[in-house]
Amino acid sequence: MNEAFQIMLWPLVACLVLPGILIYLGLHIIRREIIFVDLALAQVAALGTCVSILLHHEAHDWQTFAWSGVFTLVGAAIFTLTRPRERRVPQEALIGIVYVVAAAGALLLLSRSPEGNEELRKTLVGDVLLVRPAEIAIVAGIFALVGLVHVVFRRPFLALSFEHGRAAGRNVWGWDFLFYALFGVVVTVIVHLFGVLLTFSFLIIPAVCAHLLVRRLAAQLAVSWAVAALASGAGMVASFQLDLPTGAAVVCALGLALLLVGLGRGLRRRGRSVAPTPPADGP
Repeated sequence: MNEAFQIMLWPLVACLVLPGILIYLGLHIIRREIIFVDLALAQVAALGTCVSILLHHEAHDWQTFAWSGVFTLVGAAIFTLTRPRERRVPQEALIGIVYVVAAAGALLLLSRSPEGNEELRKTLVGDVLLVRPAEIAIVAGIFALVGLVHVVFRRPFLALSFEHGRAAGRNVWGWDFLFYALFGVVVTVIVHLFGVLLTFSFLIIPAVCAHLLVRRLAAQLAVSWAVAALASGAGMVASFQLDLPTGAAVVCALGLALLLVGLGRGLRRRGRSVAPTPPADGP
C-alpha cells in the first residue's frame, strides 16, 4: 500500500490540480460547439515538437517548447480568422482539416527520425507516471496566470462563448485570438505531461457531464471538477492494481463516468415521464 502511495502520489496530484483550467475552458468549448479544437491545437503543437526534434533538440528542451508555442499561435490565428460569420461552412469542419493536415505533417517529419514511433506514442498517451513536483509547480504557475487573465477579462470571454460575441464589444477578433492563444498555451504545456488523449478527455468529458446535470456555470464547474477527481482516482487505482497504462486507464474511467451520468439522467427523465398524473378534481 505504501508503495502504491509513493508511485501514484504526484501523478494523482497532477490529475487533481492541473485539469482545473481545462475544465473551465471545456465549458467554453462546449458552448462554442468546437469540440475538437483541443485535438487540433494539440496536434499543431505536436507538429512544432516534431520540427524541433528534427533539429536535434530534446523533447523537454526550451527550444522544443518554443517551437510548439509558435505553431500553436499560428493555429490560434487560423481558428480566429475562420470563426464563422455565417453558417455556410461550420468551423468544426475547418478544425478537422487542421487536425488531419497537422497529423499527416507530424507523421512525415517523424518518419525521418529513428525514434519517430516512440515520440508519436508519447504525443498521444503521454506518461503521467513520470510527472515530478517541480513540473507540477511550473505548469500550475503558468495555468494560474492564464486563469488570472480569464478573471480580469471574464466579461468579453464569457460573452464570446455564452452570448455568441454580442457583448464582447467591437474587437471580437482580438478577444477571440487572445482566447485561442491562451488556450493554445494551456494545450502546449499540458500535452507534454498528459498526452493528447488524456488532455482532450479532461477538457471535454467533465464539461459534458456537467451540462447534462446542471445549468448554472458555478455548478457546472463544481460538477466537472468532481467528475474529473473521482475518475482520476478510480483510473489510478485500476492502473496500479491491474498493471495498466495510467493515462489510458484514466481516459476510460472518464468515459465510464460519462456513461453513468448519461444513464442516470435517462432513467430520471424516464421516471418523470411515466409518473402518474394526479386525478382531476370533480365538478
